Amino acid sequence: MARILIIEDNPANMKLATLLLENVGHGVLAAVDAETGIMLARTEAPDLILIDIQLPGMDGLAATALLKQDPLTARIPVIALTAMAMKDDQEKAEQAGCDAYIAKPLRYRELYTAIDSLLGRAE
Repeated sequence: MARILIIEDNPANMKLATLLLENVGHGVLAAVDAETGIMLARTEAPDLILIDIQLPGMDGLAATALLKQDPLTARIPVIALTAMAMKDDQEKAEQAGCDAYIAKPLRYRELYTAIDSLLGRAE
């Protein structure tokens, strides 16, 4: 299965995302802020990244833009996660380079479908 980097500062959301991913056999890397997440993405080359939009310091959209500009990480699919889904958030996420957008709370079917789609796996 895939190695997925979760960049999430909320412990409960991190625990839920990790549980959902590990339950279907994915390996999980974890970061609690954008800077650590960017470093892990560069050194570990995960297959996919889940990134919270609201992070301390650098937000998830700024981090995604940096990841998409870096030749080492540009091809890694990124799924933006947000608890405060506003009408223009999805558009902002796409402009930053996110490949998908999911509103929290996470729904496992939506998450698995997005991951499978971005990794080229059919259900």
